[in-house]
Amino acid sequence: MVIEALKDRCRQQKRSKLPYLMGDKNGILCAMNPEAKPPVTSFNELGISTTFLNILDKMKFTVPTPIQHQAIPIAIQGKDIIGIAQTGTGKTLAFGIPMLQQLAAGKGRGLVVVPTRELADQVEKSLHAFAAAVGIHTAVFVGGASYNLQRAMLRRNPRILIATPGRLNDHLEQGTVTLKEVTVLVLDEADRMLDMGFKPQIDKILQYVPKERQTMLFSATMPGDIVKLATHHMKLPLRIEVAPAGTTAADVEQELIIVKKEEKLRLLEKVLTEFAGTALVFSRTKHGAKKIARSVRAMGHTAAEIHSNRSLAQRREALEGFKTGRYRVLIATDIAARGIDVTGIAVVVNFDLPQAAEDYVHRIGRTARAGLAGHAISFACPDQSSEIRSIERLIRGTLKKRPLPQLPPARAVAHEPDARPDRNYSPNRGARPARGGQQQRRRFSR
Repeated sequence: MVIEALKDRCRQQKRSKLPYLMGDKNGILCAMNPEAKPPVTSFNELGISTTFLNILDKMKFTVPTPIQHQAIPIAIQGKDIIGIAQTGTGKTLAFGIPMLQQLAAGKGRGLVVVPTRELADQVEKSLHAFAAAVGIHTAVFVGGASYNLQRAMLRRNPRILIATPGRLNDHLEQGTVTLKEVTVLVLDEADRMLDMGFKPQIDKILQYVPKERQTMLFSATMPGDIVKLATHHMKLPLRIEVAPAGTTAADVEQELIIVKKEEKLRLLEKVLTEFAGTALVFSRTKHGAKKIARSVRAMGHTAAEIHSNRSLAQRREALEGFKTGRYRVLIATDIAARGIDVTGIAVVVNFDLPQAAEDYVHRIGRTARAGLAGHAISFACPDQSSEIRSIERLIRGTLKKRPLPQLPPARAVAHEPDARPDRNYSPNRGARPARGGQQQRRRFSR
């Protein structure tokens, strides 16, 4: 039956203007000729309701991105989707508009699972205007936030829940929420969730949602674990790949500088003098991020940091300050990389090469967003040739090597007291709620 269903859908797609499809050995339908279809120049051609088209028009969104062009019409039909696209390509609206359109037309609820707090906030903000237009409330469940506030959100009868896996599982264990009415499930940045060790939590969440549902999975890469997840928990999913896994943003100029570890801070100071705009600096560890932030402030720049030792309020303040220009430099670890959606970042600096080559794509995807050009500079130590080769294999290209420039003299770093850590945060789960939490039960609750 699966083979016949694959053949039938392939025949239908070949007759349509959509890319024709072919089933792979895992039963995943793949778009085989995404470049062959005529370009869509308006959202009007995608089956979007008039209400949402008016909102898109007010937001000055006129031309859909490739992932929106391909995913929205199919998602509106209720089909399962695996969307492979680089960061900054409009994936949130690609799943958000179809989900909201289906919920507005009938019963059911939507669940969006994301890896980080920042991404949860970003998704909620992106969908807010569309949800409000059709009277749909949303709720955000993330670690580090107040359980009382999250229980208060349930009283508003939210029909869309946006959550990180750890905190959602805490609520499920406490009995404060139920997922029995979920009709649309979205796993956003699925590869990152698996990288962060969230697979056990995702498997548990999948046990709570109904089997009869639409599932949309979005990812920038397609590792084997994603394929397994899709084959076990999705129904004839259509894989839409607008750019091969590992593809970097086209307008990012990438450079590599070989530098000794002890000279990295001086090189960073040099780079920050070369670019007049904002800079996003990635550190491999939270302790490194803290040290870099102190050093950047000593250089005379305004700087903030985002990592797991910062409270939710501190991380939000840092990101908002970076967006508004209060901070010129933002130092972040990979745990926060997926939720940083800021237009106009002049340069991304990989102070440390990422542990996983895939994270390189996500890091540099923070620049060159919304059609703008960007710059990415990576610092590598002389003994990191294997890490460089891994990145180059993934992006299918060679990083342009830039000679080490003349560095400014070393400077002393002023001591700053350590930021108070967010003790409620763990990559796998949030803090336990206060007693009595299980008594609060509403509609998205039991």
